[in-house]
Amino acid sequence: MKKILTGIFLFTLLTSTDAQQLPLYSQYMMNSFLLNPAVAGNDGLTSFNLTAREQWLGFENSPRTVAISGQTRLLRSSPISRGRNVRNRPTLMSRSGNVGLGAYIFNDRNGIIDRTGIQGTYSYHIWMDQNQLSFGVSATAFQLKVDDKNSVVHNTDDPLLNNMKGALFVPDINLGIYYSTPELYLGFSTAQLLQSTLKFGNDGFQDFKMLRHYYLMGGYGFFMDNGFTIEPSILVQATIGSNIQVDFNTRVYYKDDYWGGISYRTSGAMVMMGGVKVDRFYFGYAFDYSMSSIRKHSFGSHEFMTSIKFGDSARRYRWLNRY
Repeated sequence: MKKILTGIFLFTLLTSTDAQQLPLYSQYMMNSFLLNPAVAGNDGLTSFNLTAREQWLGFENSPRTVAISGQTRLLRSSPISRGRNVRNRPTLMSRSGNVGLGAYIFNDRNGIIDRTGIQGTYSYHIWMDQNQLSFGVSATAFQLKVDDKNSVVHNTDDPLLNNMKGALFVPDINLGIYYSTPELYLGFSTAQLLQSTLKFGNDGFQDFKMLRHYYLMGGYGFFMDNGFTIEPSILVQATIGSNIQVDFNTRVYYKDDYWGGISYRTSGAMVMMGGVKVDRFYFGYAFDYSMSSIRKHSFGSHEFMTSIKFGDSARRYRWLNRY
C-alpha cells in the first residue's frame, strides 16, 4: 500500500498545476547558482559543488536528488596574493573580466519518475563602484522517464502509463539577475521560462506542461570585530497557480571556517544546518524536520553538500567568501 500511495502522490506532483516541479534544496545559500544563473562567476572563483539530498526519510522510494555544478569567471588578469585571509583584504576583484560561465547536471528521482537534466550558463557582470550587477541566461534540458517496472497500480491498464513511449526530452531556458554589495545581495530568477509541453502520447495525454518557477532571494551580512558574521536571508519561491513558499534563514559564520544556521519554511519545515571549511574544501549538512502531517510517516530529510574553490586572490571581493 505504501508503494501504491507513494507512486500515485509523486506522479501527481509532476502533472498537477499546483506542484513544485524542480528539485528542492536547503543549502542553496552555499551555491545560489543552482537557483539563479546570474550567480555564475559572481565571486571571481572557480568552484565545483556536489549536493546530495534524500527527502522524507522512512518512505520507500522517497525523492532523491544529486546535483553537480561548476562555475568560473573569465578574468584577463588575476594578481594572486597568498597566505592571507580574504576577509582581511580590502582589495577589489580585478575588473578586467566580465563574463562568467557555469554548468549544472542533476538527477532527480521521485518514486517512479526519474529526471536527468543538464544546464549551460552564460553570465555578464557590470561593476558599479564597489557594487556589482549581474545577468545570466541558461539553456537547459532534461530527460524524463517513468519506471513502470517498479510501479504498483490498482489498474494494470492505466492509460497514462500505457501511453508512455520511452523517455521524454524537454528543453527550456532560465533567466536571472543578481545585485551584490559588500553587505547585501539580492537576486531574482525564473526557471522553465518556455513552459515546455510534455507529450506522453495520444488519447488526451498531451496537455501536461512544465511550470514556470520564480525565485526571489536576498540577504544581508553583519560583520563583527570578533570574527563572527551574522547573515539573515530570505528565499521566496512560486509557480504559476500555486501557493508561495518562503524560507526565512539565519546563518552565523566564524572566521570563514565554521558556520551554522536555522531556517523556517512556510510549507511546514524547520531546517538546521552547519558546515566547516578545510583548506579549499567546504562541507555542509542540513536536516529538515517536517511539521506537517507527513511527519507521522517520515522523520525528516537530509542534505549533504561539498565543494572545492580555486582562485583565492585579489581577483575577488573580500566579502564574497560567504557564497
